[in-house]
Amino acid sequence: MPRCPSPSHAIIDLRAIAANLAVVRKRAGDRKVLFAVKADAYGHGAVEVSRYVEKHRYADWLAVATVAEGQELVEAGITLPILKLSPADPWDMDAAITSGMRLTVVDFDTLEAVSKAAVRLGITARIHIAVDSGMGRIGLRPEHLAQLTAAADRTERVEVEGVFTHLPMSDVPEGEEFTRHEIDAFMTAVTQTQTDRGPFPLVHLANSGAILGHDLGKTSMVRAGIVGYGYDPDPHANRADLHPALSWISHVTFVKTINPGDAIGYGRTWTASETTKIATVPVGYADGLSRGLSNKGHVLIGGSVHPIVGRICMDQFMVDLGPDSSVTVGDEVVLIGTQGDEVLTADDMAELLGTISYEITCAISKRVDRRWVGQ
Repeated sequence: MPRCPSPSHAIIDLRAIAANLAVVRKRAGDRKVLFAVKADAYGHGAVEVSRYVEKHRYADWLAVATVAEGQELVEAGITLPILKLSPADPWDMDAAITSGMRLTVVDFDTLEAVSKAAVRLGITARIHIAVDSGMGRIGLRPEHLAQLTAAADRTERVEVEGVFTHLPMSDVPEGEEFTRHEIDAFMTAVTQTQTDRGPFPLVHLANSGAILGHDLGKTSMVRAGIVGYGYDPDPHANRADLHPALSWISHVTFVKTINPGDAIGYGRTWTASETTKIATVPVGYADGLSRGLSNKGHVLIGGSVHPIVGRICMDQFMVDLGPDSSVTVGDEVVLIGTQGDEVLTADDMAELLGTISYEITCAISKRVDRRWVGQ
């Protein structure tokens, strides 16, 4: 017996990803493009997105957060080089090296760990050295780059393939000066190191914010993340013609009429002020619809915007249709996407929640079926 579909599904338009990466290509010039497909491609489906991107050469590299994510791509037949953006745990090291993943080295200890595993396996591990130029997350200070690089160049079964940093304020206007100084500090360290040992094959620092809003300088690769999925990391900037790739669709399962004074949902947090119709939708916080949208989120039904009322449940939520609605069971409900002339985006949800579009799409759970169009 075939598996029944989920009561909601996400539609991923691969053509939108292609268009967004074309914007990245144009801004990158002759630099290589790395596309981040970590967190299941920000909720868009890592294997399917990676296959599409590789088939059409929309990107030259891929990036993941965990060794398991990289293994999934390799096992699916993906052949583009894959960079793990953080150090591998000791228990994952053998699998990472065997799969051919590029490893991030952040200090002398991680360099030693990579070397020991590579020697034991008889495989040369290719590494990218991470520099902490201001993020404060991983990596060594710029002034120590030359010393670690020299050590890596002397280390058995290790090949230095790249060096990179991450820019924590490239996506906000008030970060322009800080980002410029950060880039200068990183590039100065890179230049000094290259003077002593020759050029790094790959130098990269530009995340989505930098790709859209900063001088890319003497780098050889950019790292596209959220921009590839159709969102500017600064939702108010509108710096490029981007196309959100993901829509989230469900349907109405129940409609009832309630009277003034009737309450809806757990805690009875919403009370009708007039006779109105209420629709129930089979999506909840277990599907990734944040409970924080209770009594303030919106959806599209019948080509109009309708408010979410009452607390969002684990598996369902309720919508005020108004007294004159003709909506019936089975009608389409759009949580993210377009219906008629109306549009709701992950940015709209994020603004209500005080978060970012990344979190909205990443939070859509595995329970929600994915469908890919535009191959």
